[in-house]
Amino acid sequence: MTSETLAVSRTAALARLKSHHDKHKWSLRELFAGDPQRFERFSAEAAGLFLDYSKNHLRDDTLRLLLDYTDQIDLSAQIAGLLSGAAVNNTEHRPALHTALRFQGEPRTEHEQAVADCRNQMRQFAEKIHSGGWRSFSGEPIRHIVNIGIGGSDLGPRMVVEALRPWQRPDISVHFVANIDGADLTDTLAGLRAEDTLFIVASKSFSTLETLQNALSARQWVLDAGCREDQLARHFVAVSSNIVAAQDFGIAAENIFPMWNWVGGRYSLWSAIGLPIVLACGFETYEQLLAGAHAMDEHFATADFADNLPVLLALIHFWYRQCWNASSQAVLPYAQRLAKFPAWLQQLDMESLGKGVDRDGHHLQYPSGSVIWGTEGSNGQHSFHQLLHQGTDLIPADFIAVREPTSALKEQHQWLLACCISQSQALLRGKSLQEARQELEQQGYTHREAHALAPHKVVPGNRPSNTLIMERLDPFNLGALLALYEHKVFVGGCLLGINPFDQWGVELGKLLGAQIHAAIGGEAPQDWDGSTRNLLERLL
Repeated sequence: MTSETLAVSRTAALARLKSHHDKHKWSLRELFAGDPQRFERFSAEAAGLFLDYSKNHLRDDTLRLLLDYTDQIDLSAQIAGLLSGAAVNNTEHRPALHTALRFQGEPRTEHEQAVADCRNQMRQFAEKIHSGGWRSFSGEPIRHIVNIGIGGSDLGPRMVVEALRPWQRPDISVHFVANIDGADLTDTLAGLRAEDTLFIVASKSFSTLETLQNALSARQWVLDAGCREDQLARHFVAVSSNIVAAQDFGIAAENIFPMWNWVGGRYSLWSAIGLPIVLACGFETYEQLLAGAHAMDEHFATADFADNLPVLLALIHFWYRQCWNASSQAVLPYAQRLAKFPAWLQQLDMESLGKGVDRDGHHLQYPSGSVIWGTEGSNGQHSFHQLLHQGTDLIPADFIAVREPTSALKEQHQWLLACCISQSQALLRGKSLQEARQELEQQGYTHREAHALAPHKVVPGNRPSNTLIMERLDPFNLGALLALYEHKVFVGGCLLGINPFDQWGVELGKLLGAQIHAAIGGEAPQDWDGSTRNLLERLL
């Protein structure tokens, strides 16, 4: 299908969706009242995850139109292209083979063989650290690992290490530093000793501003502790494709783990970027994480779109973005150990879908990415849930619940689950003006008082949400959850007709930042706008 034909098909299918939205208005309460089997019909399950999407503004005809849209854009062929290694990243002429990072069994391709070799390198390195065979400049075993990276080299492993806290080894502590603000590094190092600390410098180019500056400061910290320059290799390893720069820094060639241009940063936790996960939790735990992601890959590749979890989530998101003017989505994991999940998903989704042109460089005539935000439940209920329930914007929400307790405090876990389910129920049901008046009068308010106060207690309801249930927060299910959202974002890019694998928008800020830093260092300011020039003068 040519790009012109694809654009025509997309436009026509989107017009049908919008017409359907404009013609039909319905209440979620009514949809449930009129269909006792709605929950069973609007739910799906795969790879240890259960999705209830019944609390959405969907009828059978709506879903048919959405699925028809996937036919019009030949989504099946686009998925096949992704998984087969086609150059789906068309602006950089690269494949996006993050699924190859979690292959199972014997390697079958050149890419899988490279991944297998890297896994073996990671395993052997972890064995040295865990056995005490790796010694510092003072002869001590390593007890602390500090990962220095930013973006995809930080968010993924940081989130996974926190989520898998019960699997963490008691003899190794893993820390993360990302921000160029020196407080991030100094606060992390404040409680550590160079004599038992190892740094992972995670940067494909080994020139990322924040990572390189933090690495240089960490290098000096180790030297100041008495380490000679020829001993630095005992305290630094790297994940990078720039072998020369890493060696010049003082890292031994055999301790440089590979990064490949066919894996984007926000998809890289499955590669050697996941080394902090291996060191914190052990290689077997990491393999279970990969296995869960692979199980979701298999489901994504083979399941009918009507039962395909990533496709369904992407279609629902697309429906609200294009037809309901929903410009943001809340992601609400009701599990404390998934507290970093929304931050990881922000980069994955917003860096992938925050584009203004299609794959051919034509300006989009419809909205693209959404603002992704949220925090762990039930904390969010006491901050921003007010906006979800009574604000004027429609904000779809993804609730994520874990059935088995994640601690020994089972009564608190039951309350956590009750909070999760009740929030999605409240978004659906709301509270009418009449219900608010009756409730107030039953509480002892006079008729006049109840009528005056009731409008403030009205909750519109009729607001959509998905609920994902994990049986257990373990490595396998976590891997499946992350892969689910990765594939959802890819499908979102297909639905929008954009390239979700580049991120040219971040380059301009880097370029201007270098120019302003030069001006701070004494170079003559350029012909900047008045605000930039005066802000610089005030800060100096």
